[in-house]
Amino acid sequence: MKITKDTAVTLNYKITDPVTGKPLDAGDVAYLHGGYDNVFPKVEAALEGQAKGFTTTIDLAVADAFGERDEKLVRVIPKAEFPPGVKVGGQLQGPSDDGHMMVFNVVKIKGPEVHLDGNHPLAGKALKFSAKVTDVRAATPEEIAHKHVHGAHGHHH
Repeated sequence: MKITKDTAVTLNYKITDPVTGKPLDAGDVAYLHGGYDNVFPKVEAALEGQAKGFTTTIDLAVADAFGERDEKLVRVIPKAEFPPGVKVGGQLQGPSDDGHMMVFNVVKIKGPEVHLDGNHPLAGKALKFSAKVTDVRAATPEEIAHKHVHGAHGHHH
């Protein structure tokens, strides 16, 4: 089966720093193909029309990956307002400046302050994205309605 709109695609991927070659992330992911914003658009374009077994490596500029860092998403809160038990590397949900709920990463606890960052950890970085297509199938009507793949390596409700 070819990768086209409304196919469920499973990838084994590796993300590395394009300059140093340092591994940054790897794993398996399933996404709904066809403009649902489940994968980087440049990756989706490279996979269009391909089939199981296809491999590719794509250089992603900052704008094609997680975008520029937004320093407005960095917060410092008093440790007294910090939930007990959460440590550096943990995550908290909170409102952005426009009131939308988002996830903040705990990046530092320093004295009476807790430093949070709402940017994706790879924001501001160019990336090398390597992938192998491990499965392609027709998406279910429910997956299309929900705009994401369900099950293994996909979204779980």
